Amino acid sequence: MEFVIILIKSLIIGGLLGFAAGAGAARMFHAPSTQGLGAFRTLGEMNACMGDPASHFSFGLGFFFNAWASAVGAGAFTQDVTHRVIPNWAAAALLLRNKDVGKTMHDPKKMGIAGAIIGAVTVTFLNSTAAAIPQALQVTAVAVLVPAATILINTVMPVLFWLAAIDAGKRTGFWGTLFGGIAQLIMGNAVPGVVLGILIGKGVDELGWTKVTKIMMVAIILLFVFSAFFRGFDLQTLESFRLNIPHWLKGLHDVFTVK
Repeated sequence: MEFVIILIKSLIIGGLLGFAAGAGAARMFHAPSTQGLGAFRTLGEMNACMGDPASHFSFGLGFFFNAWASAVGAGAFTQDVTHRVIPNWAAAALLLRNKDVGKTMHDPKKMGIAGAIIGAVTVTFLNSTAAAIPQALQVTAVAVLVPAATILINTVMPVLFWLAAIDAGKRTGFWGTLFGGIAQLIMGNAVPGVVLGILIGKGVDELGWTKVTKIMMVAIILLFVFSAFFRGFDLQTLESFRLNIPHWLKGLHDVFTVK
């Protein structure tokens, strides 16, 4: 009886979650004229798949394994379910019938319906397997799935996005390589930087160095600066070169450090 309750709740929650994730991701493509609802990286990652259903499916599949391992081992969802798995699988399902992204991936109604179906199935699968797998098998599953997902996210995905940036043109390839390298040094993963490089590169290609693209560039630079500061990257860099850390810099970090 308890398992049946889990299935029913999972179908309801997954459907509502999937509808919001699918429709929200589609609405982002209409910003700023229409209010979007989603994550900035979701928009960049879906654009990087360039409307290819196989790319959308494989991208979501990679993060699905990570989400599955988390659900089985820790009993909790990761953000990848809403940000990456459901939107990309919904897009892949729609693009199989129609390659026109304007009538499929950019349509909030169609993405919402597809996302609701995929969300219901995905959430039900994650919850049911997490509830059914014995404790001993959960430990084994985590030991196998987590390393595989880590390699995919930290090694395979950055390379795929970097190749997509290079394929998009010289300017996009340059900014993707530059920002990807900086993101790898600061964040430990090049994907966010490569995605930002693709956005700024294609933005300049289409609009030129307008006020919008300049604001985007300033925002990206500030993002890297703040990310490096709050991660202590500046202190680590000075220590790696065996340089003394200025007292004022250490004091500044202490102000924002919760002890």
